[in-house]
Amino acid sequence: MEEIIAQSVKQRFSVDIEVQLSRPDAQFGDYASNVALQLARQVEKNPREIAEEIASDLRETGVFSEVSVAGPGFLNFRLSSRAINDALDISYQPKEGQSVVIETNNPNPFKDLHIGHAYNCIFADTVANLLEYGGAQTNRVSYHGDVGLHVGKSMWAILRHVDGDASKLDVISAAERATFLSKCYVEGSKAYAEDESAKQEIEALAKQSFVLDDALYKNVYEACKAWSFEYLDGVLLRLGNQPTIRRFLESETDPAGVSVVKENVGKVFDESEGAIIFKGEDYGLHTRVFVSSRGTGLYEARDLGLMKLKQQEFSPVKSYIVTGEEQRDYFNVVIKAAELSMPDMAGVTQNIPTGMVKLSTGKMSSRTGEVVNIEWLFDKLEQAAKSHSGTVDPDVILGALRWSLLKVRVGGDIVFDIEESVSIEGNSGPYLQYAHARAASILAKREAVKRPLGDEQLDENERILALKLGEYSNVLNTAIAELLPHQICTYLYELAQTFNRFYEKSRVLDDPREDVRLQLIDRYTKTLKDGLGILGIPAPDKM
Repeated sequence: MEEIIAQSVKQRFSVDIEVQLSRPDAQFGDYASNVALQLARQVEKNPREIAEEIASDLRETGVFSEVSVAGPGFLNFRLSSRAINDALDISYQPKEGQSVVIETNNPNPFKDLHIGHAYNCIFADTVANLLEYGGAQTNRVSYHGDVGLHVGKSMWAILRHVDGDASKLDVISAAERATFLSKCYVEGSKAYAEDESAKQEIEALAKQSFVLDDALYKNVYEACKAWSFEYLDGVLLRLGNQPTIRRFLESETDPAGVSVVKENVGKVFDESEGAIIFKGEDYGLHTRVFVSSRGTGLYEARDLGLMKLKQQEFSPVKSYIVTGEEQRDYFNVVIKAAELSMPDMAGVTQNIPTGMVKLSTGKMSSRTGEVVNIEWLFDKLEQAAKSHSGTVDPDVILGALRWSLLKVRVGGDIVFDIEESVSIEGNSGPYLQYAHARAASILAKREAVKRPLGDEQLDENERILALKLGEYSNVLNTAIAELLPHQICTYLYELAQTFNRFYEKSRVLDDPREDVRLQLIDRYTKTLKDGLGILGIPAPDKM
């Protein structure tokens, strides 16, 4: 429609304009535009006269059953039945793909997984789905810190536990390993903060993670790192994430990043008291140390190394990193340093910062004593689901979790309500899953007739549902272009509500209009399934 209106403007007034449509109250039409008011000054004409000329053109197109001019020059449109029906047959057309990279998970080994990790993993995985749906050659990767201070903290406690005998790890069952590693990290962190002697030992153990030249340390380190990744893979499966094709580790990005920094000293980086820094203030940012005075690379250098390795392996036009909001300023500095030291990568890396996840109860502690552990959350979701339905369906748990985290615009804080998330009423994943199952059960009783609706005249309730279904392609275009999954959530929820109103007022089976209504329900079911699929949420036929 926007193109048709823009064409009329071009022919009438020789002006190129981007037409914006709005949705007025139903009594005024399906769409409205203030394009005539926008043009008035430019073409030096009364806006109502402009609107009347455009309306005259649009009435001849067959796309609109009614075009009216209101007030000083507002255009109101009501679509023809054919235009509405044709819109139902428009599917999203992906563009020719370019290579992109996205980190779909990046929790560090030797540490616990909390709800913030789950959010970033789920959001990044859904963005990858959007990129893929849009036609991009999407390379899912992950990045993990297997060296450094956090490893030293964990290893300090783990080594105290094994007391010189790595075989003591063998008695820890697979089910207990994540809890064991979590407790060790908390113990090491506490010791580092409170005990100067322990702090020095931990710093030495952190250095050892880079070289691994102590046999006992190496054996324990390798075993516990393997435990961490086995556990992470299991959690990612429960979160519904797609597999990655490459796992990057800080132990490999460190030398690559340090090399980039040292090659650019005097050009991008400066030496300062033995360390190598990037003076971010020169670019409206802040200064950060990339290589320490001991000559070791820090997180900043390793991120440079990661960017370099991604470029070498995938040559992406875009590389996305999803992190918490608190890392926004950090990545502004690192990305600027990367663009200056590796100019061919300018504009490639983009950081997408997410908001905080909070519980509606205010409780943000788990058995770690600090943050909500992901296992704690899974347990609570399962308990809540069982209290609602008497059963625990993994697909419903998955829908509850992913929907609750994706329905909020990225960057905003999320208040996670466990009871609300598993309810089949309200704005929840299970509600949308139930909506799909309900529609599928109708189709199971009759097979929808497969034929174009063409000029079929729709009654008002059918028309409202068809109009809403016709919005899906535009919603996808926007969600993919802006990488905003919440727009799909908003649309699907509104669509389900529109369908409910339709179904309350419109008999389907054994009605003279059964064929038309079954076709609308068939399209509705497919749209729900498609949208939920992009969000990584199963669409069951029965619940």
